[in-house]
Amino acid sequence: MKRMAVVLAAGQGKRMKSKLYKVLHPVCGKPMVGHVVDTVSRASCERTVVIVGHGADAVKSYLGDRAEYVLQAEQLGTGHAVKQAKSLLGHEEGLTLIVCGDTPLVTETTLERLIALHTEKGASATILSAHMANPTGYGRIIRDADGSVQKIVEQKDCTPDEQAIQEINTGTYCFDNAKLFAALEQVTNQNVQQEYYLTDVIGILRAAGDIVDAYCTTDEAEAIGVNDRVALSEAEQFMRARINRQHMINGVSLIDPASTYIGADVVIGQDSVIYPGTMIRGKTIIGNECMIGPHTEIEDSEIGDGVIVKQSVLSEATVGNGSGIGPFAYLRPGARIGQNVKIGDFVEIKNATLDDGAKVSHLSYIGDATVGKNVNIGCGAITVNYDGYNKSVTEIEDDAFVGSNVNLIAPVKVGKGAYVVAGSTITHNVAENELAVARERQVNKPGYAEKLRARARAKKERNS
Repeated sequence: MKRMAVVLAAGQGKRMKSKLYKVLHPVCGKPMVGHVVDTVSRASCERTVVIVGHGADAVKSYLGDRAEYVLQAEQLGTGHAVKQAKSLLGHEEGLTLIVCGDTPLVTETTLERLIALHTEKGASATILSAHMANPTGYGRIIRDADGSVQKIVEQKDCTPDEQAIQEINTGTYCFDNAKLFAALEQVTNQNVQQEYYLTDVIGILRAAGDIVDAYCTTDEAEAIGVNDRVALSEAEQFMRARINRQHMINGVSLIDPASTYIGADVVIGQDSVIYPGTMIRGKTIIGNECMIGPHTEIEDSEIGDGVIVKQSVLSEATVGNGSGIGPFAYLRPGARIGQNVKIGDFVEIKNATLDDGAKVSHLSYIGDATVGKNVNIGCGAITVNYDGYNKSVTEIEDDAFVGSNVNLIAPVKVGKGAYVVAGSTITHNVAENELAVARERQVNKPGYAEKLRARARAKKERNS
């Protein structure tokens, strides 16, 4: 049976008190609507239609071609929102999932179980419900004696007995597509809010003799709809716990999960260890048997196997197998680190490639450069890559040695096996196996130190 999805993402989200459109607020680094669209995709939905309204262009820009779009110019209720998809889906046969764009915690597994129950029962509509210890504010699921759903009653309309019911409507549904759009034609706005409610479809289908059921999820977190910053924080906590738990199940050790932040799209290999205070975000991939942290920040980077990263920051960087980074290193965008490379304390790498076995151990800046195999760059060495207007490239070939406190004024090339003496400022190319010395010759003046001290003392006495 063909599967489709409608994602409701047209609301303004005034309670967020934000310039950012509500469904674009991130949970574990990914906008809420991104979580929802990815989840329905993993549930094998062949078509996904996102209902947009406020902030439509921003949502389209983020999701791109992952979905089709329909504009709800006026927000006249959930039923009205779904009805906007009729031009795209109204003619289709199959089932349609309805999911709100602000419910990022709904899982693929739960949607599959919802669909399975819907199919097994031959239902026209199946509601995703949840048991809530405190159901205040949610619509209640009212079941018949046979367990089928009789109706959904909103909080304000509940009798005392109905208020005691703890099974609530999460706002996620599975419908027979044809019957959904046929029933939407009968929905009216004859209510206090003068809105067209999707929940009215349940009563219409029941009146027509159709089967309506509900699948009750065991995870009440899936019922969370984010309408303000408090709920956003709660969703973040649930998602973090879920993500961290899955990594641990997959064979990753988290020394202190409560202080470890891992984004939704991060991949980490087996037997890697993540130490406290570490944040791993974006499209980061970390290999097997790595040691990351403590207090390390990695974003949109690719880390090989057996890498050690201590107390460092990596952004859009690549690190090869067996390399060591830090402590207190900074790998900026475009840093490409080979295998068995050492990047030590207070070293900054930007838009530079360091080949296998290279070492930059202390207090150096390597920017806009290519560094060959087994190159040693001494403490305090700098590639001087910017003249105030243009960036230029430094090349250091295999097996070269660059001494401490060397300035390499780009564009410049140091040849294979060359040796640059400490303290030099290099402005011209150094050929293969050449020794380069670019510093003033040392001059010693016997007894002159005391003359300098006497002169300084005299000056101090005059000034006082």
